[in-house]
Amino acid sequence: MGRKSPDFSVRSMPNKHADGVEGLLNLNKPAGLTSHDVVVRVRRLTHLSRVGHAGTLDPPATGVLIIGLGKGTKLIQFLHEYSKTYRATLTLGSRTDTYDATGKVIETRDVGRLSPTAVRTVLSGFEGTIEQTPPMYSALKWQGQRLYTLARQGIEVERRPRQVHIRRLTLLELSADTLTFEVECSGGTYVRVLADDIGLRLGCGAHLRQLTRTAVGPHTVEQALTLEALAEAVQRSTWRTHVIPLAQGLAGFPAIAVTSDGAKALRHGIPPKAAHVSRVDGVFGVGEPVALHGPDGALLAVGTACIDAAEMGRSAPAMVVVRLSRVLVDTL
Repeated sequence: MGRKSPDFSVRSMPNKHADGVEGLLNLNKPAGLTSHDVVVRVRRLTHLSRVGHAGTLDPPATGVLIIGLGKGTKLIQFLHEYSKTYRATLTLGSRTDTYDATGKVIETRDVGRLSPTAVRTVLSGFEGTIEQTPPMYSALKWQGQRLYTLARQGIEVERRPRQVHIRRLTLLELSADTLTFEVECSGGTYVRVLADDIGLRLGCGAHLRQLTRTAVGPHTVEQALTLEALAEAVQRSTWRTHVIPLAQGLAGFPAIAVTSDGAKALRHGIPPKAAHVSRVDGVFGVGEPVALHGPDGALLAVGTACIDAAEMGRSAPAMVVVRLSRVLVDTL
């Protein structure tokens, strides 16, 4: 007899007291759900009111979707700084109006014979900093309206190109009519647009057939929890063991450890001065994000650096070194 699928309804879940749960969940989003759908299900399962997601995935896409819980929602804006890694499969020979398989075919071309060497040459041309024009079928707003709303009405408006960074773009598989690659890129990169651009440069046209986000910074799809597994963990009252603590939520971020006096100042909303710095981890420049940790390693706040990491130890004691963006400890 097959195992019964978990019921996601509110009434089916034990109504455990969930106050005090703060951190992140690394979930493996299934195809067919919007990122907001996942947030709604997590709210129902955990009975937490403060739940949000970082980095939207289109409904057909799968893979890593980071969910903020409680104060973890305050980290969401900073998770955008992490690079994202995707595995993408393209259908060669046809372009669509949405740049993916959900759209209407607007052009077909003969694929011909593509060699792996030729494809790798094309892919390498996209590495580095490039410009992308956001697609009309996107959630961006123009004069208060979502672009996809206008697109469904047959209206196209001018969109400003954006700079994105492609760290690496690697060919994984190539067949007569499909191409699969892995890309590591900056936040805000549209892989659908990349797929269309690659197809144009190959000369045959292409659209995105399948997309999986395999990593957001240090958070990988191998570590991700499915919604079914989360539901089962809620039923067993073990789901909290899957919550990534705040201190680990920004793993790999440049960081400053502050003294006990610096930690007390942060509780009053006062940014740290050079005299409060006990240790600097990583490299950062002026205006770049930096995490602030207390003497015990707890993540206290996130801000932007006022001076370079290299200058931190040579600054006047009274100089403010970080402009606060988010304070994660309760202020006094």
